[in-house]
Amino acid sequence: MLPPLGILFGLFVAFTAVQVWNDNDRATAAVDREASALRAVLILSATFPVASQARLRSLIRGHIEEAAAREWPSMAHQTATLKIVPHYLADALMLTLALTPGSEGQRLAQREMAIELESALDARRQRIIISRSQVGLLKWLCLFVQAASVLFAIALVHSDKPLASLIMLVVFATRAAACTLLILAYDRPFIGQLAVGPDPLPQVMPEVQSITQAEPSHP
Repeated sequence: MLPPLGILFGLFVAFTAVQVWNDNDRATAAVDREASALRAVLILSATFPVASQARLRSLIRGHIEEAAAREWPSMAHQTATLKIVPHYLADALMLTLALTPGSEGQRLAQREMAIELESALDARRQRIIISRSQVGLLKWLCLFVQAASVLFAIALVHSDKPLASLIMLVVFATRAAACTLLILAYDRPFIGQLAVGPDPLPQVMPEVQSITQAEPSHP
């Protein structure tokens, strides 16, 4: 009885952990992709007049500041929604499409800038969707029921050996608690000490990074 129960519990822990690891990997990838796309837009914008560059930089800076100051706390509380239009990015895309290229190089840059802004918008959508992902109540219930079942089986099988039973119960309970704590620590990618942060975004523009670092931390 005991081995099948133990194996089943281990498989269920692994199944639950895979979801958590995948969510964290996807969240990190989305933030990195968003930052990379914004950086590409800034680089490509150098082919256009100074006024256009300045406007694009201002819009991207606004998006980064808003994402760090507003969207991340909302994602941590799972209140971020796709209904809220990222107006800075939308304005940047509209500005890019309205540019009048005067050379083949500018036409190529304009097309790539539009593609990168669409990529940034998609990456933002992905991180907001992922922020609402978490291990469901039913999975937690099944996990605890299986752990309790294994503990009961251990006590039953080793009922004639109290010391061995106690040792095995403590060992299994410790392992089950460690697995649960690990899953809890990484569940919901944008909350907690191990949360995916907005750090790659301010790095796109050093001046934004310095402003973010200078801001006082909030409890």
